[in-house]
Amino acid sequence: MTDHKLAFETDLRGLDIDDWLQALEDLVEEHGSFVPLGEQHVAAFLDAGPKLLVTFENAAEVMNLSDAAPRGFAFARNEGWSHLAIISKGESWFREERIYRHFDRLIDDGFFEDFEDVLFFGAQSGGYAAAAYAVAAPGARVLALRPQATLDPAVTGWDMRFVKNRGQNFTSRYGYAPDMIDAVERAYLVFSPQQRLDAMHAALFTKPNATMLRVTGLGGRLDVMFDTLGVLDDLIYGAMDGTLNHAKFGALMQKRKRSGPYLKNLLKRLLDSGHDRLAVMMCRAVLARGPNGYIAKQLQDMGEPLPAAAQQDAETA
Repeated sequence: MTDHKLAFETDLRGLDIDDWLQALEDLVEEHGSFVPLGEQHVAAFLDAGPKLLVTFENAAEVMNLSDAAPRGFAFARNEGWSHLAIISKGESWFREERIYRHFDRLIDDGFFEDFEDVLFFGAQSGGYAAAAYAVAAPGARVLALRPQATLDPAVTGWDMRFVKNRGQNFTSRYGYAPDMIDAVERAYLVFSPQQRLDAMHAALFTKPNATMLRVTGLGGRLDVMFDTLGVLDDLIYGAMDGTLNHAKFGALMQKRKRSGPYLKNLLKRLLDSGHDRLAVMMCRAVLARGPNGYIAKQLQDMGEPLPAAAQQDAETA
């Protein structure tokens, strides 16, 4: 079996954006290609094996990752996946004529036909782009976290979060994301029903090849929370090979029950909705699994005694 793993080291931390882009270009050109797409976007390609991960990422968010490298770099090193990263310098929703033309050239060159499996991945505005540009690779898969369907005010005028970005053209090519997934094998859309506007966007993806994966209690930045839980890579693996389904997603999401932010959000929702007894039961269940100072304090604030084990933990702390 051919080993397609790329051997390279990344040291992109602590740079300003111009130096970061230059270092990224120097690294990528040793293993693929680097193409500026106007002033606000670049395309970085690592040429490795027959699986291709296409990501849409914001430079500022990438630079805040632990290695300050695009998402696919680790997969290129560890799995031998090829990786195409479309990177924006700001929140652009990737609505740029030069990006359209770049994907046109890739289609004309038969670029995507060279790969056995292709996955388009992104979160938030990158999730929108992952779905919108997947039309370029029929038979590909999509993993989109909290994707918007469009910012066209004629369709989603109810979403006032991104008003300053509505001036971009969402009605031209690669525009309305729900229509752009027609030819993909499967589009996995991950969102929280508690984020009402996110759920309304997700509801516009009505194609039969769209799989809705709902998760509660993790707040808005699902990519950050999934990274914290250590499940994002597993989601990408499952989406790449087409094995991701509701059962596998549910099993991965069980890890959130040990996540501090999840537990805090859940407790707050129970208290805000008047379910005090359920809140007490939840606190006791959490403390039965092990020490948790925050949950212990909340239980005491509700006038409830600590379980014996939690009391002992507090005395020995």
